[in-house]
Amino acid sequence: MNTAKNKSIVILLLALCLLLGCGGRAAPTAKASGPDWSTLAVRRQVPLSHAAAFSLTEYDQGYTLLTIPTSGRFLIVPQGAGLPGGLDDDIVPLYAPVDRIYLAATSAMDFFRALDAIASVRLSGTDGNGWYIEEAKDALNSGAMVFAGKYSAPDYELIYSEKCDLAIESTMIYHTPEVKEQLIKLGVPVLVERSSYEEDPLGRMEWVKAYGALVGKLPAAEALFEAEIQAVVPLLSQPKTDQTVAFFYITTTGTANVRKSGDYVSRMIELAGGRYVFEDLDSGSALSTVNMTMESFYDGAKDADVLIYNSTIDGELFTVEELLNKSGLLADFKAVRAGNVWCTGKNLFQEPMGVGKLILDIHRVLTEPDVPAELTYLHRLTSGGEG
Repeated sequence: MNTAKNKSIVILLLALCLLLGCGGRAAPTAKASGPDWSTLAVRRQVPLSHAAAFSLTEYDQGYTLLTIPTSGRFLIVPQGAGLPGGLDDDIVPLYAPVDRIYLAATSAMDFFRALDAIASVRLSGTDGNGWYIEEAKDALNSGAMVFAGKYSAPDYELIYSEKCDLAIESTMIYHTPEVKEQLIKLGVPVLVERSSYEEDPLGRMEWVKAYGALVGKLPAAEALFEAEIQAVVPLLSQPKTDQTVAFFYITTTGTANVRKSGDYVSRMIELAGGRYVFEDLDSGSALSTVNMTMESFYDGAKDADVLIYNSTIDGELFTVEELLNKSGLLADFKAVRAGNVWCTGKNLFQEPMGVGKLILDIHRVLTEPDVPAELTYLHRLTSGGEG
C-alpha cells in the first residue's frame, strides 16, 4: 500500500468529518433525546453459564449494555430511541440496527452465520480466499459483502463511504493501534472481541449471545446456545476414559507445535472424557502453544492413544504417509501403529459455534470401537490403499 497516499486519504476524510459530522452512518435525529441514564432500571442481567470475558445487561425501554473488559462498554440503543442523557463518558453508543459492520475478527463470522445475520456484515477484513464459511464466500461473491482490507491495512475511504457503524476487531489490532485510532477518528466505534480468550471452551460458544444482542437477536442466540450445550451435557456426568490424546502439528522448521496444558483445546479433550498427554506444559509466555523438538515430542506423546493433527496452520492431511513425510519418528508412535490418527478440518477455528460438536467428535473417537472415519470436524488418516 502507498503509505503517503493512504495518509492523504485519511486527512481528506477527517476534513470531511469536521465539515459534515462524523459517525460513519447518519445518527438518528432523536440522538440526544433519550431518557436519563440514571433513571433506567436494570431489567435483566443476561445469564452466562460458561463465558467470563463479557457481560450483557438489559435495561428498561430496550437498551442493552455490552461490557467487554479491556475493550469497553457499548450501549445498544433501540431503533428509533434516543441516546440517554447523563451517559458515562466511557460508554460507546451503537444505534440499532447495527447492520453495516466491518468484521476483521475472522472467528466471529460464525456467530453471524448461526444467527442468520450475515447481512449485518457489510465489510469484511478477509477476502473470499480466506473464508471457509460458505455463507461469507457467497456474500462476497454476490457483492452483499465487500472486502475492505485486512485488519492492519483497512480501506478507510471505503469504510467511511459505506457508513460503517461498527468495526469488530480481534486482539491483533493492538499490534497496530494507529488503525484503531483512525477508525475512531472517522466515527467508527471499535469493538475488540475476546471470545478466543475464554478458558472454558463452551464459553467461546456462549459469545453468540453478545452478537445476538448486537444484531437484535438475543432470544434466538440464547436458544441456540442452550441447544448446543444440551448436546454436550450428557458427557459431563460420564466417567473419564483412560485414553490419552496429543493435539499438534509439525512446523516448517521440523518442531512439534502443541497446546499448553489448561488451553481451551486441552480442556475440550478433558470434557470429551480424555486426558491431554502434556498435562504440565507451560512455557511461561502468553501464547497458547509451545514449540518443542521432535525428540521431546516423541518422549511425551509416543504412547498417546490418539493423535489429532491440527490443520489450521499447516493444512489438512489425509494419509499416514503424508504425516510420516513430516517426521519419520512418528512411525513409532502407538497411535500411528494402531491407526488412531485424526486430522481437523480447516474450518475448525473459523467456527466457534462448533465447539460442542468437536467435543462430541473427540468423545466418539475415545469411546466407540467402530467410529466412522469422517466426523463433523475430524477425519481419520488412511494408510496405503485405504480411502
